[in-house]
Amino acid sequence: MPAKRLNLTVARKPSDKRFGRLRPVRDTDPKGSRAHQVKFSSWLPLLTVLYLPSVGKAGNFSGFAKPSVLIQYQRMSSFRAALESFVPGRVRVNEPLAPYTTFKIGGPADYFFQAGSADELAAVIILARKNEVPYFLLGLGANILVGDKGFRGLVIRNCANHVEVRSECAQIYAESGAICFPDLVHVAIEHGLSGLEHYAGIPSTVGGALWQNLHFLAPGPARERTMFIAEVTHEADILTPVGERRTVSVDYFQFGYDYSTLHDSGDVVLAAVFQLENGDREQMRRIVAENLQWRRERHPPLEVEPSAGSIFKKIDDIGAGRLIDQCGLKGKILGGAMITQRHANIMINWGGATAADVRALIALVQETVERETGHRLEAEITFVGDF
Repeated sequence: MPAKRLNLTVARKPSDKRFGRLRPVRDTDPKGSRAHQVKFSSWLPLLTVLYLPSVGKAGNFSGFAKPSVLIQYQRMSSFRAALESFVPGRVRVNEPLAPYTTFKIGGPADYFFQAGSADELAAVIILARKNEVPYFLLGLGANILVGDKGFRGLVIRNCANHVEVRSECAQIYAESGAICFPDLVHVAIEHGLSGLEHYAGIPSTVGGALWQNLHFLAPGPARERTMFIAEVTHEADILTPVGERRTVSVDYFQFGYDYSTLHDSGDVVLAAVFQLENGDREQMRRIVAENLQWRRERHPPLEVEPSAGSIFKKIDDIGAGRLIDQCGLKGKILGGAMITQRHANIMINWGGATAADVRALIALVQETVERETGHRLEAEITFVGDF
């Protein structure tokens, strides 16, 4: 008869939140059809790993099935040593993620590293994949909600921001960590290149812009259509899931509204080339000023009212904010999370909000809108880590 498996959990000492001892708890499912969870709070970084009786679906970010506890610990230890050897003194352990997000919410990452170039970014991702360590690529931290328990694995903050202006062909090359506004927009305007000024005021890196097909309304006063970053994207350098570096054209991304193939392919953008056109500097500056004013009137200022941007997706061309407003939910508060009076589809951290507060408010909005209008709202933001 095969030995029974044990489900191990942590019994923490009241006097020390960091350290604990392992207490075996007998498995109530002898057939092994359930996952077995083990938390080792005395290990740095904190590991939460699952032993699956059968191989499950690959994870969203790492692409690997969860291994046994011992193998996972060995991999994480080996990975940390390799990472420290590659970038000595630059790996942070148990780094709080809240300061790196526009929502100012989120627990710690086991490991945290800031990549300073496209080459460095590719090398660290390949290293994480080789060691089968879960990783998450972080830009400016907009459009995401990080769980209160943080992220088990490696968070790579993309700070690869090298920019080249190719005036002879009206192009700008930018690494994927370059900040679209103000940095990239101002570089383009200074060189008389038009096409990026429409995205002034939107917090995004180049990589994030291609991931989500960054968009904003056309210049006023009509603002008759939506402008997409796809319209000025020429090509990009990507890292494929198998570690191959390729240059692909704009068609490769299959851009849609709030979508690119990056959501599904596992590719990572290392750099992009934008095809612009010669333009009038003063006109571009006017568009920037008008767009910033338009956003100020409708969006909460991130400096004093942290948010992740729009929470829900549009439904059949019906603005989610309109539905939420119809239900009288503007100003609704749960814990430290509030639906802002400025825009019904934006929630703000008005003081000490947790990810649990935001998720509870999201659930309340979804239930209320569905009950009163018949429409089910779908979250637009990405949920990252453990909640």
